[in-house]
Amino acid sequence: MSGAGAALRRMKTRPVVWAAVGAGLLLMLIANSHLVYVAMVSQPECVAHVHRGEGDAGQGKFSAARSSCTPR
Repeated sequence: MSGAGAALRRMKTRPVVWAAVGAGLLLMLIANSHLVYVAMVSQPECVAHVHRGEGDAGQGKFSAARSSCTPR
């Protein structure tokens, strides 16, 4: 009986494990696709910042290396 019981238990466990693996992969795919969607959709507008050369590191003010709002 122990051999038949172990085989029956293995047959019941295997689909559960594969379902859990599939659910985990699906969750990861959904989360990553959501991150890609948010990155593509949310393009923040230009915000006020300290311009190049105006930064004062002593007071914690830093300027952007290159502003995307200014024409090049």
